[in-house]
Amino acid sequence: MGKKLISIFTNETEKSLETRHILEQKLARYGYTSVRGYSPESELIICIGGDGTLLETVHYCSFPECPIIGINTGHLGFFQEISPENLDKFISDYQSGEYSIQRLSTVEADVITGGGLKSTHAGLNEIVIKGEQSYSVHLHIMINGMPIERFSGDGIIVATSAGSTAYSYSLGGSIVDPRLEALQVTPIAPMNTTAYRSFTSSILIPAEVSIEILPELEDNRIVVVNDGIQTSYYNVSEIKIKASQKVVHLLRFKNYDFWNKVKTKFL
Repeated sequence: MGKKLISIFTNETEKSLETRHILEQKLARYGYTSVRGYSPESELIICIGGDGTLLETVHYCSFPECPIIGINTGHLGFFQEISPENLDKFISDYQSGEYSIQRLSTVEADVITGGGLKSTHAGLNEIVIKGEQSYSVHLHIMINGMPIERFSGDGIIVATSAGSTAYSYSLGGSIVDPRLEALQVTPIAPMNTTAYRSFTSSILIPAEVSIEILPELEDNRIVVVNDGIQTSYYNVSEIKIKASQKVVHLLRFKNYDFWNKVKTKFL
């Protein structure tokens, strides 16, 4: 199997720590060396916890090239593939090569402030644009340079297909098969008045299309949240959101099916 080095990440719950201890022992019996934390030499990253732990791992490892597999000790566990009771089967199937790689697209936002400084934020699930301290935001939204709406409300979410089952879904967004490369724009508490004409439902756009956001007020306070990582900005002149070149590689086994996962987790 080549390197036979595996990185393990976990949250600090009792169940996760116990699972990590058992997993390390089993991996050693199969001839693997495991390390706690990330090593660039690893052939696989195992994330023990829930979806939040997996997202934290992806960002900590800077969207790594090697595949990731999740062991679910959390609640929803939509990204997580393995249950703690099936560790032996997981290791055996992995060693036998009985798996596939699911490539998940990501999204990124370039934030340009009045001084011309640019910062870039990437997300596996979504990018959220909102006002600081829950203030309403007023945004001019364009798609490929064409004005689409004059938005007013709590903010907007731009979600990937993989992120369609997360925050966007809780606000009435559509579930999108992750095999589709698309971005979904979902409003957060939109106002629809004579002054502001905001979409009240999600819109779905192709991944090759960019979204430009121009805050209406020059003296603005904007918060950008990528996968739960929050950054505050002042005097934002433009935010450009587009599909990112970064890809997250999830290990999937032969019995995995996205829509079966949707059914068991949501219905």
